[in-house]
Amino acid sequence: MKNIFKSALATTAAVAAVASGVIAPVAQVSAADANTGRNWPMYSLQQINEGVLGNKIAFNSIQIQASDYAWHKTTYGKDIPTGTITNESNFVGARENTGINAGANNVWNGDRIKVEEGKSYIVRLYVHNNNPNGEQAIAENTRVSFNIPSASAREVAVNGYIYSDSASVNGYPYMDNVIFESATGESFHLEYVKGSALLENQADYNTVTTADGKKQVIGFKLSDDIVEAASIQGVKIGYKLGADGQPNGQVPGCYQYDNFVAIEVKPVFDREFTVSKKVRVVGAEDQTWKASVDAKIGDIVEFRIEYINKSDYNHTNVGIRDVLPDNLEYIPGTTKLKNNGDCKNWCTNEDDTIATEGINIGHYAPNSNAIIYLRAKVVDNSLACGSNTLVNWGQGYVTINGEKIMLQDYARVNLDKIEGCPVDPEDPSTPVDPGTEDPNLPNELPTTGPEAIVGGVVATGAIVTAAGYYIASRRQLRR
Repeated sequence: MKNIFKSALATTAAVAAVASGVIAPVAQVSAADANTGRNWPMYSLQQINEGVLGNKIAFNSIQIQASDYAWHKTTYGKDIPTGTITNESNFVGARENTGINAGANNVWNGDRIKVEEGKSYIVRLYVHNNNPNGEQAIAENTRVSFNIPSASAREVAVNGYIYSDSASVNGYPYMDNVIFESATGESFHLEYVKGSALLENQADYNTVTTADGKKQVIGFKLSDDIVEAASIQGVKIGYKLGADGQPNGQVPGCYQYDNFVAIEVKPVFDREFTVSKKVRVVGAEDQTWKASVDAKIGDIVEFRIEYINKSDYNHTNVGIRDVLPDNLEYIPGTTKLKNNGDCKNWCTNEDDTIATEGINIGHYAPNSNAIIYLRAKVVDNSLACGSNTLVNWGQGYVTINGEKIMLQDYARVNLDKIEGCPVDPEDPSTPVDPGTEDPNLPNELPTTGPEAIVGGVVATGAIVTAAGYYIASRRQLRR
């Protein structure tokens, strides 16, 4: 059978199996941090005020209980202030940038927010040293950062991190995220608005006194390093300025010293080409291609990757790569390509390189497509007890105007491991993005593949355009 010509699409790929409900950080910290999100000890407001921490410093560890409202009213003679964050572990939120800042009455989405083209969004990170002893309990070298993945899909998670020499979560920074979801189902990526990073607190350098004698927060501009991948330790915040004119990283304990850090992002919907991924269980009664299927150990699953050129110009040397997670074992000889060129009657990849360096599927004219099939077996190499989701990513590579672009989409295989398992863990959630900031693509993909430009569309029954994608170089937007 005819060979599909391989290409040197070498990238580093993270294992994309998810066995918990936590989204792992993409680029900022070790993958071991996947289990630290919202997983540190939490305390009631009353416990904190009654000295549960002692001399210990902890960040964002208050979860206000029903009993706290009555306790606060009795102790302080007033209600808990409007806008108080009731679960500080959920410290990253977002809202649409309407141009109106309602202060404490702003409504923040702490878990998910739908995005629309043409709008921008504010992402806020809250920092609170919970020790009530004020300047007797200063957190040293406190920094914050955001991770905005270049990788894009129908859902994009923005991670926020709090670092400090005085407190951590088992040696890792505090981490939380907010998930941006496409309102239309189309894939997108988020771009940081350069110069938008702002710190708000009650520090003297960050306030002015109004005519009526009240303090007004003016906001302190932070460096754009807050979102740069190279700045893995974040930028400093704090209540005093250092010799460099920047916050010195010292954050005293208690509410009057809390900090709010905000950045602005814009969703960008790229529609020059798409890559979509579907899956089905071989031999199952239902052979419909789906984004997610239920399977069991020993089943054979088949994946379909579809590439579509939606631009007005030719794409040459299109590359396709499949990122198989642990517990999905590729079956040799099962990778096949169909297009309206040399592979009208299917071509088989005899080298079986789709799950390693990838394959070159040739050149494609506007409005043409290609379909790639491959199979894998569900195995138990490292399955967690209870529910597991195995996330398989399909990636497509195209060079457009000299810029190397990787688009990607995923399909899920869900299964349960029960035998020998005393306790079921929580169900998994959003997959870990296997992309990297630098795909390390060659200047040109190998030209050993089909030379002819393929035109026309291979019939698939349904064209799926909600594809994930990856932009290798992050573009910076200004207001």
